[in-house]
Amino acid sequence: QLVESGGGSVQAGGSLRLSCTASGRTNSSYCMGWFRQSPGKEREGVASIDSTGSTTYGDSVKGRFTISKDNAKNTLYLQMVSLKPEDTAMYYCAARYFYRGLDYCTTTSKGVAGSFNNWGQGTQVTVS
Repeated sequence: QLVESGGGSVQAGGSLRLSCTASGRTNSSYCMGWFRQSPGKEREGVASIDSTGSTTYGDSVKGRFTISKDNAKNTLYLQMVSLKPEDTAMYYCAARYFYRGLDYCTTTSKGVAGSFNNWGQGTQVTVS
């Protein structure tokens, strides 16, 4: 089970840190990431991290967002700075098993969301 928190309302230029805590059975080999979706728009991949520590980012958030994972706390983070109104969306964390050496962990490839089999309920981020 994945539970997100940390969303809220912030002014443009502000910062937020989203958290996603995993409970129950967790895998030591994982691909985890953040997606976002706003009304009337397609779901967009934001960032990903795998159990080797490799990260990827969507072009729209590169240099502003940082994904990280605290394995001891089973918690995924998304640090967001320099927020823009276009960052307004529901943010979801997602996870799947990662096949090290055979796999590429990303959230930004077309259709990749379907490969994630564990999703949180979402947390709203509003930037005005």
